[in-house]
Amino acid sequence: MPRHSILILLLAGAVPAKMVVIDRVAVVVGRHVIKASDIYRDLRVTEFLNRQPPDFSPGARRQAAERLIDQMIIRDEIQKGDYAPAGADQVEAMLKQIRHERFGDSDARLEQELSRYGLTEDQLRMELQWQFDVLTFIDQRFRAGVLVTTDDVRSYYNQNLAKFQQAYPQIKTFEAMEPKVRASLVGERLNQDFERWLKQQRARNRIEYRQGAFQ
Repeated sequence: MPRHSILILLLAGAVPAKMVVIDRVAVVVGRHVIKASDIYRDLRVTEFLNRQPPDFSPGARRQAAERLIDQMIIRDEIQKGDYAPAGADQVEAMLKQIRHERFGDSDARLEQELSRYGLTEDQLRMELQWQFDVLTFIDQRFRAGVLVTTDDVRSYYNQNLAKFQQAYPQIKTFEAMEPKVRASLVGERLNQDFERWLKQQRARNRIEYRQGAFQ
């Protein structure tokens, strides 16, 4: 795709009817580009999942651009490392949960709400697939490097005792709580390793913001 801005006038589904969005290159990430339409689509999906009203302000668009930069970097790493994607059954289970908890198992109500955000069920499914793919990548890429000793788990438990007692009031001893504490600590360190890696990768990539796309 050419790196120069490609101007195409279009109407974004969840944008007010009179608002015309100019689709142009918003960010260049290495050899990749993020377009304004990518940013609006990310906002619509994110806000639907978070049950938030549509927000297309410059600040919200900049935050979406930062998420998409991270996604570009992660996608490149997944492709280079040939990491296995998450199973489609996870995606369908999550979609079923959303339909059940928010829309009473009604396909029509789900479709209506998606339409309000300018989305389709296939777009939602693709976003859920990507979220599970990222979690799978983090687990495959970083879990082997996370070493947690029993002393680490005990110390983490003592530091977060009130949190664990509130979350699991029925569990009274450290020994019974230990598997949950260990899982929490491993998850925290996985996230730390992932965030450290992502920061390093961002520093190694040329990231160029086209300011006109955020005005």
